[in-house]
Amino acid sequence: MMDKPLFLRDLWYYALPGGSLKPGQTIAKTLLNEPILLGRTQAGKVFALRDICPHRAVPLSCGRFDGTEVECAYHGWKFDAAGQCTAIPALTEDQALDFSKFRVRSYPIREAQGNIWIYIGEQSPQDEPPQVPGFDTTYQAAVVMNFPTYLDHAVVGLMDPAHVPFVHRAWWWRADPTLAEEVKTFDPSPLGFTMRRHKLERSTFLYDLVGGDPEVEISFQLPGVRFEQVITKRHRVCNLTTMTPLNDTETEVTTLFYSTIPWFNLLKPFLLPLTRTFLNQDRDMVVKQKIGLRHNPGLMLIKDADTQARWYYQLKAEFARSQSENRAFINPVKEQTLRWRS
Repeated sequence: MMDKPLFLRDLWYYALPGGSLKPGQTIAKTLLNEPILLGRTQAGKVFALRDICPHRAVPLSCGRFDGTEVECAYHGWKFDAAGQCTAIPALTEDQALDFSKFRVRSYPIREAQGNIWIYIGEQSPQDEPPQVPGFDTTYQAAVVMNFPTYLDHAVVGLMDPAHVPFVHRAWWWRADPTLAEEVKTFDPSPLGFTMRRHKLERSTFLYDLVGGDPEVEISFQLPGVRFEQVITKRHRVCNLTTMTPLNDTETEVTTLFYSTIPWFNLLKPFLLPLTRTFLNQDRDMVVKQKIGLRHNPGLMLIKDADTQARWYYQLKAEFARSQSENRAFINPVKEQTLRWRS
């Protein structure tokens, strides 16, 4: 495990659901401790700029956006969606200036399947952001929540298979407190690992809504992206959960649903409150965890229940090493069958 906060760079991070950024609107966010201004032009194009004016360091988010350019509130300097300065009102007509030397850092940004992803790093992206498998449409429901914890604790907590019967005990999810042995096979996958598709031995109310005899496949990839696919004979639902570090002590968790169920919108009045309750149960636990973490204790991980957590730390360390050594990433995860009780 890392002794101090480490945010991997040169990766795609989830920025926000596309539906929350309207044309002509900007949203200021801190991502990986960096101030970033996200915006959408009136033409619908998304962009991301460093939220600091290079003139006197006033946040650009304090200024105005006319749907095309951002104007700094202090001296009216203007910047286009690519970060290039286009106007400096204080200049007189006879004062020539090379405007190409004045710009704000811009970040690569993509919008796909209703999701806005931002690439944070020093290199140019060599690949595209993660894609929800099997869907070319936008999400049908989304829940965003702030977890007051460092990224690693949020990721490990949400992938942990052994906490479910204790943290998520509810009639609609896990009313039966009886523990049973789970046996799952995992394979390495790009920047992460995948739990092979398998039949659910014990279904839940939410899984039953998708259809009978559900099968599930779950995958994880760096920096904090989790896909859970539920497949039945009639329907298919994919839950995309992303974990984006805002700073050293806050992580934004976003859960989005994709579905082939034609009447899915009828479920939203029930699904969204249950999803918020489910995530709040995890959030409450990391709040309790912070009480102990203040004392900087050593944390113990066991086999096999904590193997996914071990893999996460190994993946993160290997990615950081591959960058520092300027070489290709080598996935440390190997095919393995894990057993635990939950």
